[in-house]
Amino acid sequence: MAIQAGQQAPDFSLRDTEKNIVTLSGQKGKNVLLLFYPLAFTSVCTKELCGVRDNIAFYNNMNAQVYGISVDSLFAQGKFKAEQGINFPLLSDFNKEASRAYETIYEQFSNDMKGVSKRSAFVIDKEGIVRYAEVLENAGEVPDFNSIQKCLEGIN
Repeated sequence: MAIQAGQQAPDFSLRDTEKNIVTLSGQKGKNVLLLFYPLAFTSVCTKELCGVRDNIAFYNNMNAQVYGISVDSLFAQGKFKAEQGINFPLLSDFNKEASRAYETIYEQFSNDMKGVSKRSAFVIDKEGIVRYAEVLENAGEVPDFNSIQKCLEGIN
C-alpha cells in the first residue's frame, strides 16, 4: 500500500554529496520535503530541482528542510548539484532502500533501466508524520508545488 498522509514516515539513512549520513529521524523538529526524482542531468529533473532552488527562501521560511533523492551515486549527484547550483542536499539512494520504503520506484524504466525512483513528493511534519504524498507514474510530470506549499503553510 502506498504511503498516505497521516502515516508515520519511514526512516532512512542515506549519504549526501559530501558523504555525510542523513537520516529522517535526525530531522525531528523540522518540516521536511522529500523530492524523489528519476535521474540527475535529465531535463525534467533539472527543471524540477532548479525550480525548488529558485524558491528556496519559501521553504526556509517554512522551517522546511528540502532533500532531493535519486538512485544516482553520490558522485554523480555531486556533479549535478555543482553544475546546477542546487542549494539543498541531494541524497543518494543507490541501494534503493528509501525508494522502496516510500513505494516510489519503477521496477522497469526507460532504456531497460531497473530500479529508478519515481518522481514524487512527500511533506513530513516536525513529528515525522506524512502530511502530503504525491507519487507520479509519468516521469515527464512534476509534483504539484502549489499544493506542497499550501501544505507547508498549513503545518507551519
